Amino acid sequence: MTVGGFYAHFPSKQSLVTEAVGTALQESRGPLTAGLEDAQPEAWIEAVVCRYLSRTHRDNPDTGCPLPAIVAEVARSETSVREAFAEGIEMLAEGLTSKYSDFGAHQPGEEALATISLMVGGLALSRALSGTPQSDEVLKSCRDHLRRCLEA
Repeated sequence: MTVGGFYAHFPSKQSLVTEAVGTALQESRGPLTAGLEDAQPEAWIEAVVCRYLSRTHRDNPDTGCPLPAIVAEVARSETSVREAFAEGIEMLAEGLTSKYSDFGAHQPGEEALATISLMVGGLALSRALSGTPQSDEVLKSCRDHLRRCLEA
């Protein structure tokens, strides 16, 4: 794309990043929830977390969720990018909050944000440790922790 072509579609680099962040977050949700329409809330949450915190997801960052790769960059970005990111996180949190509410959680919004944080942080750390035994241990520890939380 030429500079002229770029500015015909986006007024600035930040507007491109803002659009890309929003689109990536919307598109990453589909594969995680596919086929879970009839699952009970607890099973739905566990399945989404296990799909997210899997070796397959860790080993294929090009086709997975962009969050682990972009959080540090978003933190250094302009307000419009952080706002688009916040909207994407809110969208993800709303879906999880609904499932936690259906499950009977005492603080469904907090549970949803904690789950997202566990997922994104766990996957990012596992990717950073790729090729070491700790990489698999991080994924397993995060999945097991969530299972214990769901049982409590």
